[in-house]
Amino acid sequence: MITAFSQVSKSKSALAIPLYSLGKATLRSSTVMSSSASDLKPERRKRVLSGVQPTGTLHLGNYLGAIRQWVSNQDLYDNFFCVVDLHAITVPHNPKKLQQETLQAAAMYIASGIDPKRSNIFVQSHVRAHTELTWLLNCVTPMNWLERMIQYKEKAKKQGENVGVGLFSYPILMSADILLYQADLVPVGEDQRQHLELSRDICRRFNDQYCKRRRRTFREPMPLIVKEGARVMSLEDGKSKMSKSAESDNSRINLLDPPNIIMKKIKRCKSDQFVGLEWDNPERPECTNLLNIYQSVTNKSKEEILNEVQEMSWSNFKFLLGEAIIAHVEPIQQKYKEVMEDRVYLDGVLKEGREAAEEVAEQTLLWTKEAMGFHIPP
Repeated sequence: MITAFSQVSKSKSALAIPLYSLGKATLRSSTVMSSSASDLKPERRKRVLSGVQPTGTLHLGNYLGAIRQWVSNQDLYDNFFCVVDLHAITVPHNPKKLQQETLQAAAMYIASGIDPKRSNIFVQSHVRAHTELTWLLNCVTPMNWLERMIQYKEKAKKQGENVGVGLFSYPILMSADILLYQADLVPVGEDQRQHLELSRDICRRFNDQYCKRRRRTFREPMPLIVKEGARVMSLEDGKSKMSKSAESDNSRINLLDPPNIIMKKIKRCKSDQFVGLEWDNPERPECTNLLNIYQSVTNKSKEEILNEVQEMSWSNFKFLLGEAIIAHVEPIQQKYKEVMEDRVYLDGVLKEGREAAEEVAEQTLLWTKEAMGFHIPP
């Protein structure tokens, strides 16, 4: 069983003086005291905001490309990791599954190594400031900025006449997520860079329009570059990103796939007719992808891997890769099972994460409304 939730409480420093607000969320780890005894001014720890949609099962690409890097960086930053369930409803979804999938995603964060003692884990819709700030930013953002968004154009083609307004304005919701927490850094892949640039544009536009003679409302976020090889591609097409939305389940390794399914998918995945294995040959995207996956789950260097596998046949390498993936995800699956079986613990983690998130979010929302001229009730 998971340890009692009372042990998940975060340490706080009475001397910490955060940049944006005083409270549990920022006192916990957003500042680090100077080593000089005569200088009590703290160094502000940079804040990171990121999240994954709960619809569908989290897959190896989500883990290697995002969550595992959150884990490795959680002692470097003040972290807010959310399950972005509001994003999930911008496309058709199953309302009967959304609640359970939301809890499963949060449990998978913890199982993958996100430590509630060091990072805030919460559900996006539990913090109402997300939707309120989205509306305020909707009224500031020019429509032609949204019309340039590539992801909207691609997804709108798939939905046809059923495409909703939410999908069109979805990048503003993402911008609200980021700006609400005064995030310094946002982990993004290539497919999300355009949305982060929109967040930066909205930030500058708002501060220029409403903060000329007052403190700026929003901090301008910067991208947190993912490590080389972290982008995991489809098992059926080495040029397409591994995706939960892909029709074929054989295109991805789901983190909860049992060993026999993992091995079956790897054995059937697309390869090529070349002899031997090599990295970075543009004519062999599948080979590069599978080698990248093997490197990610074994933590071996490229030189070590090439010495081990470059003369292997595809069948032998696929068996080796399948075994490595199975060994890597087994402890994650076991931890996930423990978390899901202890609902009191999971609910407690999300409650504490929500409270920490609300403290920062409500302050930012207040500053936003003051800057825009709203009457603030006493």
